[in-house]
Amino acid sequence: MSEVNIPKRKEKCENCTKQVNVRGTVHEGSQLLLSACLSCDGCLSEEESLKISQQSLEQVERVLALNKKCDVSKHKVLVASVCPQSLPFFAVKFGLDVTEAAHKLCGFLKSLGVQYVFDTTLAAGFSILESQKEFIQRFRRRHHDSHALPMFTSSCPGWIRYSEHVLGSLVTPHICTARSPQQIMGCLVKDYFSKQQKLSPGDVYHVLVAPCFDKKLEAVREEFYNGLLEARDVDCVLTSGEIYYLMEQRKVSVEELDSVPLDHVLGEAGDAVVVRHEGRGSGGFLEHVFKRAAKELFGLDVHEVTYKSLRNRDFQEVTLERDGETLLQFAAVYGFRNIQTLVHRMRKGRVPYQLVEVLSCPGGCLSGRGQAESDASGRADKDLVQQMEEAYSSLPVSLPEVNPALHTLYQDWLQGQDSPQASELLHTQYRSQSRTQPPHMQW
Repeated sequence: MSEVNIPKRKEKCENCTKQVNVRGTVHEGSQLLLSACLSCDGCLSEEESLKISQQSLEQVERVLALNKKCDVSKHKVLVASVCPQSLPFFAVKFGLDVTEAAHKLCGFLKSLGVQYVFDTTLAAGFSILESQKEFIQRFRRRHHDSHALPMFTSSCPGWIRYSEHVLGSLVTPHICTARSPQQIMGCLVKDYFSKQQKLSPGDVYHVLVAPCFDKKLEAVREEFYNGLLEARDVDCVLTSGEIYYLMEQRKVSVEELDSVPLDHVLGEAGDAVVVRHEGRGSGGFLEHVFKRAAKELFGLDVHEVTYKSLRNRDFQEVTLERDGETLLQFAAVYGFRNIQTLVHRMRKGRVPYQLVEVLSCPGGCLSGRGQAESDASGRADKDLVQQMEEAYSSLPVSLPEVNPALHTLYQDWLQGQDSPQASELLHTQYRSQSRTQPPHMQW
């Protein structure tokens, strides 16, 4: 196996040390750079740091060890959910195609004692469909609701944390309320799947494999914890790199692993082939919303979305035109330097976009530092990222709009697409958690 680096917790940066007090509150009048924000964990509270420290390989191994020692009636049922953006990492590391790598990964996880292994594509389908619906609703009320547009995507926890803790109430009303694929998967496992297995949510230990360390922070948000059941939707997030490190620790070779198909939440036989959604390697929210909005709002069928690079390949826009008139203008903005540019344009009132797909990692989710870092400085391994992009783009595309499993779950689990259950389990709210609003962030 080739070597993988597990990035260490970064020290608080000089910029943060000068400008943020010990409780994480930005001092009024300070000039906090977006490119510096979230480059370290300095803004975490002690409670958050403690919760995140429990999101570790050691914690998962502790649960596995207890299962071997304790009475069967006290066993935890271990469920692992793997993000589709993590699978290309294993494909490159294993020297296999994505589906074969997914089956080998499934075999490894089950050899540890994990009973069920899912991928989160189904949950991402829910998130995309709910984002489409919310955008159309926001677009239709844009003339009498100043917070309706632009709508920002909500699947990136780095962007969400920055919005809540630094940008504050000027941004948070614009964030799409659809839960991320990770947290919808948490609901699927702890609510729907556990009921199907006649288990309480507390009997299930849910591990999620993701390309990004920030997903650990998302998992410990208070709204994703059920106090009555004392259970989180996602108990532990491990990065792709951490899983690969565990394989190396145990001296497991790919050749000796069984190939085991992934499981399905509905209990059916797992899909033989791993699929992806449309778009680049970060879930395809922009493309899916763009095509749905073009059809429903303007009656136009868009078969192929054309991106136009502006500053760089991480700041691109997509435009829908008819008879010389611009009907829709979306943007994909990745990396905090580009987010900085976006926010400065907002301050000057020069943002023409109705939707912005925002991700804190340059290059998007495939470049998450939980799988793509090449050294301690945090630089991405460009060769690895390119190989992952090629592996991801080779997957067949599946449209959530025509996925029968989603339609089944909307009815059997949520009692309909517009039901109170769908609203409760597929959506959340984002609120300002900043005590002060730096003057330079007013826009």
